[in-house]
Amino acid sequence: MSPTIEQKIDRFLKSPAFGVAGASTDRAKFGNRVLRAYVEHGMRAIPVNPRETSIEGIPCVASASDLPPEAHSLSIITPPPVTERVVEQAI
Repeated sequence: MSPTIEQKIDRFLKSPAFGVAGASTDRAKFGNRVLRAYVEHGMRAIPVNPRETSIEGIPCVASASDLPPEAHSLSIITPPPVTERVVEQAI
């Protein structure tokens, strides 16, 4: 039997760390808001942005393939052409 959507969400949220691809230094952008939401809820979030060294005081990684092994979940907030590359890196 395959997992229910609730079980999938629960597994996603139980990750020890969360990658945020498309994290931005612009606080008005959704990527920054997602990053801050994780942090505000006491979760470890790692911004993924190849052009920044840190966002919201958190060190960035350049690509999804650079995320540490404890980042089991990844939020992708990128334009469609970039999203495909991020998914390939995450796999």
